[in-house]
Amino acid sequence: MTGPGPGIDEAELRDLLMLASRAAREAGELLRGARPEHIRGKTNARDLVTEWDVRSEDTIRSVLAESNIPVIGEEGAHTATSKRRWVVDPIDATVNFAHGLPIWCVSIALDEIGEPAPLVGVVYAPVLGWWFEATRGGGARDGDGHALHVSDTLKLADAMLATGFPYSADDNFVEWERMHKRARACRRLGSAALDLCLVARGQFDGYWERNLAAWDIAAGALIVLEAGGTVTSPNGGPFDVYRGEAVASNGAIHEELVTELRRVRS
Repeated sequence: MTGPGPGIDEAELRDLLMLASRAAREAGELLRGARPEHIRGKTNARDLVTEWDVRSEDTIRSVLAESNIPVIGEEGAHTATSKRRWVVDPIDATVNFAHGLPIWCVSIALDEIGEPAPLVGVVYAPVLGWWFEATRGGGARDGDGHALHVSDTLKLADAMLATGFPYSADDNFVEWERMHKRARACRRLGSAALDLCLVARGQFDGYWERNLAAWDIAAGALIVLEAGGTVTSPNGGPFDVYRGEAVASNGAIHEELVTELRRVRS
């Protein structure tokens, strides 16, 4: 992508990335080995929240407060009036976490309204030992500092795709069935943030999902873009963190992927 954009320089971005990284690591250490004792549904019995979601977000907010930038998060304030804001998911894939499945993560992004992508993104899966980070215009890296690159798969027929299924009645089964027939394979891990990061790492070739929140996809979308991938709306238009849907890919299969989604939705 292009550079960090107006109103911020690379040194400031590095400092903000370091702050987000510290917040993610502190939350990760808090959550590592944790087992929830109190699990409740949010809007329904499948959309869960535990006491650890709240404790993780409190930890992240405490660290990010040093920046004097407001935070919107899954378990706390959902809106902010300022143009720049942190977008936080304290546990992405709470259902996995609650069942002891290690496929979950902490996701933190710094977003600026009106910009085409977030400025900073960090995703940390502490039990798996996976770390992903990016700054806009600065590339994407793993926990060892190695650059992330999307795959070089050229055709949808050879692609492994990822998706998720919403908790609402507006399901994803028709799209899943079509993609399962068109692609080499489809997978559902339960974490939008990790799905996106695995596109960035070249293990998934593409991803699509809808009925999402900004904190599910903000950090992961930036990481895909900085790894050389493409992120758009499902119809191929500009990506918007707050629209609650995304299609991401290595770029080479993107047109095919979007075309198939259009056909299903029409």
